[in-house]
Amino acid sequence: MGFLRSATLLVLLVTLAGCETVSGFFEMGDDEDPQQPAELLDIENQLNVRKLWSMGVGDGQGDGLYKLQPIIDGDTIYVASAEGEVRAVDRNNGDTRWRQRLELEVSGGVGHYEDSLFLGGNDGLVMRLDAATGETLWTSEVSGEVLAAPQGNGRVVVAQTYDGRLYGFDFETGEQLWRYDSNLPVLTIRGTSTPILDGGVVYAGFATGRVLAFDAFDGAIRWEARVAIPQGRSEIERIVDVDGTMALAGTELYVASYQGRIVALDTRTGRKIWQRNVSAFYGVSQGFGNVYIAEESGTITAFLRNGQGIRWEQPTLAWRGLSRPIPVSSYLAVVDFEGYLHLLSQVDGEFLARVRPDSDGARADMLAVGTVLYVYSNGGKLIAYDIRPRS
Repeated sequence: MGFLRSATLLVLLVTLAGCETVSGFFEMGDDEDPQQPAELLDIENQLNVRKLWSMGVGDGQGDGLYKLQPIIDGDTIYVASAEGEVRAVDRNNGDTRWRQRLELEVSGGVGHYEDSLFLGGNDGLVMRLDAATGETLWTSEVSGEVLAAPQGNGRVVVAQTYDGRLYGFDFETGEQLWRYDSNLPVLTIRGTSTPILDGGVVYAGFATGRVLAFDAFDGAIRWEARVAIPQGRSEIERIVDVDGTMALAGTELYVASYQGRIVALDTRTGRKIWQRNVSAFYGVSQGFGNVYIAEESGTITAFLRNGQGIRWEQPTLAWRGLSRPIPVSSYLAVVDFEGYLHLLSQVDGEFLARVRPDSDGARADMLAVGTVLYVYSNGGKLIAYDIRPRS
């Protein structure tokens, strides 16, 4: 079925009394579905994609359809599973340096700053852990599920909740310093974007289709920018969530929304530098002077960072539920809903190689260091691939 009907799409009806899943809307049979996933075409592998190591991490993303994001610091990968397993892994050989089992279901993570890790729980908890041991340093309560990794800067930890709130906590003690409440729409996609904490400023996207910049220390709003405007008669047509990963490059912030736009914002003022109409779930990345996005339709597009248009488009993976594209070396990596990893040229979008790390797929953003790509699958496989041209 099309991506909008796949299990990763999780559109929920949010009312004042609580949440109810939308029924009926996704019950169309495959024969009636105009958004059938494209069949994969044979390609000639032009790259040597060598698996370096692989390991299992608990139940991976679990049954909550989370997007638990590993993070790299130096030669260590920190990764968590939904059932509460947290590991520090040597990124060179896959050896576990330490392992902790938390007594909660993890729904947001992993954030990192120097000697600390940050996690969020599905029962409304934010945690700071010691990065050297995994020991819990403090736990604080919030109003709902934390579906993205909390972020810290040594003075403040910020966390965003599914009910439209953004919190600031004291880094050392976990004491709540401030809170921002957004107006949650009637209908929203399950998920939140990951806040970006850059020095003393927090950038956060919301289900209203807006991005706000906050003072990290007192929560004061510095500026507000509208990425998308709700349109259409039905509440489904009016969904404009900013749920995907944002990309920060210098003084420019790149943001995409569902049924809205991709925009480049000036981080000093919130002014729009350029914008294009798109519909995307998992956010944007940048490299080679391009800004990359996998649209809901499955088209991968490379926009010129300077706003002068499109460098290339690759529509061959139509409706295959693509992850956020990740640059690795001179290539671009993306995973589809069947778990196939596709490698494209950043120059022109040509397909260069394909492997299948895990048939469960991979919602979490992949990580890249040099020629090595790290994939954390929905089923809990953490895999390292070395990617080089064939001799």
